Amino acid sequence: MPSFGPIIPVLRIFDQHKAREFYLDFLGCLPEFEHRFGDNFPLYMGVSLGNCRLHLSEHHGDACPGAAIRVGVDGLDDFVCGLQSKHYRYAKPANPEKKPWGTRELTLTDPFGNRLTFFDND
Repeated sequence: MPSFGPIIPVLRIFDQHKAREFYLDFLGCLPEFEHRFGDNFPLYMGVSLGNCRLHLSEHHGDACPGAAIRVGVDGLDDFVCGLQSKHYRYAKPANPEKKPWGTRELTLTDPFGNRLTFFDND
């Protein structure tokens, strides 16, 4: 039987500076790699936040803006508290909200319309 690895979503971005500000500075992701086919070409970048890995792409055909992903977080309250303390201009996270399906969640939208829902199982 084959063994499968984790899913790595590709999210569409339009501006590397705004992407870095949101994913690296605000969320606290670490850069894993950057690739361009040459000077003045779109960026393709890998970032990680713990075991969560994302690929961010400026390439037109790689993904559609407005994707939605869910990321499980142990220590959601600490994560949210850290976000709240950063005073990021474009997002003011509230406390996680209890959902009827048994999770607590915080949804943030990146500068490109992608929605990231961070959740725990209460």
